[in-house]
Amino acid sequence: MRVVPQSFEVLTELDQGSMLTRLEACGRICYKSEGRITPDSAEPFVRNVLKSGHNSVAEMAVCTLRVTLDARVMVDRFLETLPKFLSISALDKHVLLITGSVRAFRELYLSHPTLKMVKGITRFLAERWPVFFFDLRPKNGWPRQDGVAVEKLPLSEVDALPADLLAKHRHLAVRFITNRAVSHEIVRHRPCSFLQESQRYCRYDKDQFGGEVTFIKPMFFAEGSPEYALWEEAMRRGESLYLRLLETSSPQAARTVLPNSCKTEIIVYANLLEWFHIFRLRTSTAAEPSMREIMIPLLAEFKRLFPAVFGGLEPAA
Repeated sequence: MRVVPQSFEVLTELDQGSMLTRLEACGRICYKSEGRITPDSAEPFVRNVLKSGHNSVAEMAVCTLRVTLDARVMVDRFLETLPKFLSISALDKHVLLITGSVRAFRELYLSHPTLKMVKGITRFLAERWPVFFFDLRPKNGWPRQDGVAVEKLPLSEVDALPADLLAKHRHLAVRFITNRAVSHEIVRHRPCSFLQESQRYCRYDKDQFGGEVTFIKPMFFAEGSPEYALWEEAMRRGESLYLRLLETSSPQAARTVLPNSCKTEIIVYANLLEWFHIFRLRTSTAAEPSMREIMIPLLAEFKRLFPAVFGGLEPAA
């Protein structure tokens, strides 16, 4: 049995890498298979993920496009489709700023494959990142769409957007090490994307986990107190039963005896506008204390990174 504190990591280094390596780095958290990452492992991993329909992994990388159209009617027809899971801003009547994940752009094409603007966007993305659309490519290739000009904004240009556009189009991922009670509350937020360590597939009796279960130190009980001793006794009992069940049962069956204090890793990916909403709720005095314990210092980090968006936001005293 191990006991560790809550922690977080803002995954800013992933913003500097490729979308392909980003998806692998995030996706492997579910199976805790980060040790299998090699210089050549990203593409086959992502292909398998897309082929298997594990679409939540494809939500962990976004890009921002500037789409310029010759005719306003193309903008109107696109907006009439009510495209899902995209952030869209009109820069003028012929130019749109569109931010979406790999999954969002794939599903946009699957839903509206005949719409000229959609075909133009998909052609641009598929030529730049063929692996993301390998299974959707038309037999005769991606035809050119006249009147639709698409360009990808570099991250530096996204970061230089005015605060209102920055909040809408800039996404940031945070990796939490926390307990299952906190993660149950985090996943209630929308719109966000989540990837979480899976107790269905992870076997904590294996060497990669030290052959033991890890728990998050409770903030409610002082170490050495009678209450802490009771908590510790319950965790040891749960671990013992879990390990015994694994002798004859699958991880998904054995996990049913694990408590809320069990450690989990979860990546939360959202735009800054949604993070603002999360902080407003989860740093208030009404929030669950363990949630406040981790969200208040995380807010301080976001204020440092993006003062134009979070500078005026303070936790309730």
